[in-house]
Amino acid sequence: MTDTSARFREFKMPDVGEGLTEAEILKWYVQPGDTVTDGQVVCEVETAKAAVELPIPYDGVVHELRFEEGTTVDVGMSIITIDVAPGSDDAPAAPVAQTSAAPVAPAVEEAAPKGRQPVLVGYGVAESSTKRRARKGTAAAPEQAAAAAAVQAEMNGHGGTATATPARPLAKPPVRKLAKDLGIDLATVTPTGPDGVITREDVHAAAAPAAVPAPAPLAPQPVAEAPAPVAAGARETRIPIKGVRKATAAAMVGSAFTAPHVTEFITLDVTRTMKLVEELKADKDMAGLRVNPLLLIARALLVAIKRNPQVNAAWDEANQEIVLKEYVNLGIAAATPRGLIVPNIKDAHAKTLPELAVALGELVSTAREGKTTPAAMQGGTVTITNVGVFGVDTGTPILNPGESAILAVGAIKLQPWVHKGKVKPRQVTTLALSFDHRLVDGELGSRVLADVAAILEQPKRLITWA
Repeated sequence: MTDTSARFREFKMPDVGEGLTEAEILKWYVQPGDTVTDGQVVCEVETAKAAVELPIPYDGVVHELRFEEGTTVDVGMSIITIDVAPGSDDAPAAPVAQTSAAPVAPAVEEAAPKGRQPVLVGYGVAESSTKRRARKGTAAAPEQAAAAAAVQAEMNGHGGTATATPARPLAKPPVRKLAKDLGIDLATVTPTGPDGVITREDVHAAAAPAAVPAPAPLAPQPVAEAPAPVAAGARETRIPIKGVRKATAAAMVGSAFTAPHVTEFITLDVTRTMKLVEELKADKDMAGLRVNPLLLIARALLVAIKRNPQVNAAWDEANQEIVLKEYVNLGIAAATPRGLIVPNIKDAHAKTLPELAVALGELVSTAREGKTTPAAMQGGTVTITNVGVFGVDTGTPILNPGESAILAVGAIKLQPWVHKGKVKPRQVTTLALSFDHRLVDGELGSRVLADVAAILEQPKRLITWA
């Protein structure tokens, strides 16, 4: 006999970030019966910080997927079962899915099999207290299905009235969530999907206002006492706040009401910097690299921090200390479909201009693909946000939690400017520096902003000041 507790391994939802408590399953890459190998990615999940692909730490065959796509799962819950010794004769039968006509089973205690090995650290949930709600599916126990059919047939044949709980409408969890947000009772929705499954289109159709029939000709129409109510959600769309957007909102509220923000502005002529960008694009040492104004602005900020190291600090509330950082992890705010994220370039202060260009290009492309890891968004010290790409002149950015300063870069536009005593068209932009006034006083903040502006007006200072 094969020890089934050792044969079947449970892979739990790990804490893929720092102190996360849950994650949403975005996509399964495997199905029951598929063969997997150690290190193979089996699913993609979205945490409060990023979308992350999860590798399986076993070789074997997928026995069961415990949650559907779109389900939010607590850290520590088992999400997939792997048969690490396929081919044995004493394998337990696959779990029977609950029929939609049966009452929803209460949460049941999930016993921890003997020999289960931890797969990743930081689960945060004790195995003895973990609970899992019974899964629902399309298959039902034959005995239950036959009994239910016999009872219904007998009631119909004798004119009786069934008093059993009516069947639960068939719909996937995301569709049920949509119906709940729109205030639609699924029992009133006409299903059009296969096997009577309610689709998203069915819910939207139920939420749309019903067409009013034209009155019959020459027939008097009664005056309605009150206007017909508009279907709930017909003029509004509710978007659940979760994942990255939820974490960003909480972080920004915490930062805005914890750190005393001060913002200073400066408008400057960056014509020489724009010329240098074009020259670097043609430089053989920068061939194939991403060269743009943001690259030189990042270098200018790093030089300004080197000249004013006190700005690169953090506030330790517990110990009432200012922590000076001897390194710069430069954050770059990136807008993604999942919300704003701020990955950072580790040890940006130690990188050459070509190395900084490579790191910046990788950061941007990874963020656009939604593959930024939680580790890439931790440990930042100072951030740049480029609002100019949207045509915005400037803004008053909110500090990334735990950081001392954030530089907003406005749009670079051709404007009339006094240059060498004459008004000429020049490339002009506005910078805004927000900083934590507990760490950075007005003098220090002004010096940093003035240094960045001076370098961008005269880029040769990148050499003389570095």
